[in-house]
Amino acid sequence: MQQPSEAAQVIISVIPIVGIVMGSVVVFFYLLWNHKEKRLMIERGIYEPLRLDLDTFALLAGLLLGLVGLVLSVLFLAMDGVAYSLLGGLIPLALGAGLLCFHGMRSRFSAK
Repeated sequence: MQQPSEAAQVIISVIPIVGIVMGSVVVFFYLLWNHKEKRLMIERGIYEPLRLDLDTFALLAGLLLGLVGLVLSVLFLAMDGVAYSLLGGLIPLALGAGLLCFHGMRSRFSAK
């Protein structure tokens, strides 16, 4: 079996590092320009902060996490049986159930 050359191994090692650095640079400049834009909008008096609709967010995130967790739990249960890999599905399932309970409780108490 032929071993890859040292130059190929170096290039393969450098590619993820360059990707992470470039991604970090993009995120940095996005945050910097977003901050400058908001600061200018505040100075001109036209800034309106975004309001988070917590009920809708909890419902959407709860449904998505719950369904993903359910699918993963069934898959891991079918593949490995009851094993530690089952936690990969049970954790998002529990998070989704918690968010759905939060949404239900919040909507019930805000209706009163």
